[in-house]
Amino acid sequence: MRSEGFPAVATRDSRVLVLGTLPGPESLRQRQYYAQPRNAFWRIMGEFFGAGPDIPYARRLRILKQSRVALWDVCASAYREGALDAAIQPGSIVVNDFARFFRTHPQVQLICCNGQKAAQLYRRKVQPTLPEKWRSLQPVVLPSTSPAYAAMSYAEKLERWETVRR
Repeated sequence: MRSEGFPAVATRDSRVLVLGTLPGPESLRQRQYYAQPRNAFWRIMGEFFGAGPDIPYARRLRILKQSRVALWDVCASAYREGALDAAIQPGSIVVNDFARFFRTHPQVQLICCNGQKAAQLYRRKVQPTLPEKWRSLQPVVLPSTSPAYAAMSYAEKLERWETVRR
């Protein structure tokens, strides 16, 4: 099934960009980033910024914007069966327009990838195409908040994600 990503959630003064790969089935159904209830992303954002899963989605997005945190995915679209990043068909990937994003969000100083796959796709498909100023900005790889990544406890993930808050 071809999955289409969401627009970036950002303000002109965003300083941190959190990148996923592509919305999963539940996120696509609800038209919300990280909508899978067992995904730890909103729980972590709740700990750091008060943007927890218990408040309405639109308010969570406003809180992140006020905190100068942007959300987006590396992929604008791709074919994937199911929710796992490993199921994304490499030849089907269309990446988002990052050159345009960075031109319109010039204060981004930190790129955080939600998991290894997002980092791999960003490094291979996006970074080489960017102007030097943005190409030299190396992404920080954070542990995936997906429930499929069970190799690390929530407490460990929370500690590693502290980079976003700093």
